[in-house]
Amino acid sequence: MNSVFRQLSAALSSASFRGINVQSRQFQRIITVASRAVTAQTNRNYCCFEMKPKVYVTRNDYARIGLDLLREECDISLWDEAYPVPRDEFLKNVAGKDAIYCSLNDRIDKELLDQAGPNLKVISTISVGYDHIDVKECKQRGIRIGYTPDVLTDATAELTVALLLATARRLFEANKQVHTGGWKSWSPMWMCGKGVKSSIVGIFGFGRIGQEVAKRLAPFKPSRIQFTSRTDKFLTAEDLGVTQVPFDELVETSDFLIIACSYNIETANLFNDAVFSRMKPSAILINTSRGGVVEQHDLIHALRAGKIQAAGLDVTTPEPLPLDNPLLTLPNVVVLPHIGSADIETRIEMSRITACNILAGLKGVKMLSEV
Repeated sequence: MNSVFRQLSAALSSASFRGINVQSRQFQRIITVASRAVTAQTNRNYCCFEMKPKVYVTRNDYARIGLDLLREECDISLWDEAYPVPRDEFLKNVAGKDAIYCSLNDRIDKELLDQAGPNLKVISTISVGYDHIDVKECKQRGIRIGYTPDVLTDATAELTVALLLATARRLFEANKQVHTGGWKSWSPMWMCGKGVKSSIVGIFGFGRIGQEVAKRLAPFKPSRIQFTSRTDKFLTAEDLGVTQVPFDELVETSDFLIIACSYNIETANLFNDAVFSRMKPSAILINTSRGGVVEQHDLIHALRAGKIQAAGLDVTTPEPLPLDNPLLTLPNVVVLPHIGSADIETRIEMSRITACNILAGLKGVKMLSEV
């Protein structure tokens, strides 16, 4: 660019010394040539520095705010359906992309990373969980990972309490009786459930969600709220008026046992037949974390055999649960379709954070939430 201006300056100086009139055709030709050179150089610079990064979005029904933010600065391509992108489509379309906007349904493994190629800099998932992403492989390749841990805490805690009450008070069973003619008249012991008052509530995992669940259950006046955590949370327990106990005590004494932990190698299939056999026969299990924390076949057996009284599940293995799965035939089970964070404001904010994580990662600055 500087050389172009130097040539123009030299030409003008030469023209002035030679007495060329600025209205002459010769002078106009000098200006035209210089102008074209400047324009060409500007275009080359724009292509080099202003080309939009390419982002692949794995479905079309994420809240619009996130996609609009990305469109302002990125070239977006997406699976244009309101369900998870099929694996073959994902592999086919991810090549050459700079970033991926994904969800829990999308497996990000070595095969997909190889297919994406060296341009891939950022993966951002619209979830608090990220076990669907091969974190180790991403770190080795220098790929940054964004997620949405804090924004869904309140929504998930609310859903956990709602699921506990629906399961304990047999709300779905009772509602079915209304629709199928089972409701004949008021009856003193019909559809009686289990109350939270004076019970022992146990929470496995006492992070953000576990703590918020404890706060919401306290007004129901349980005799004790207790929890098990991988780390010592004495000060938190004291502040909330709850008790930290060993895992064995949690399992053996809780009337309600709420699973609110993260899913990892240590927690995978942790709740199995050995654990269910030690629980109270009157205990109710609630899981709003991840389906893989529970050994599902053992849970079905425990429910059928009366080892525990009931279960409320917002997460299962697999998801969605097949219609012929035995869990759906048991009257003492409430199954929800993984809606822990499904309130409108939360999902909108999750979409915004996911997009902001991508933009920050592409610019090499701090993400809102990074793994």
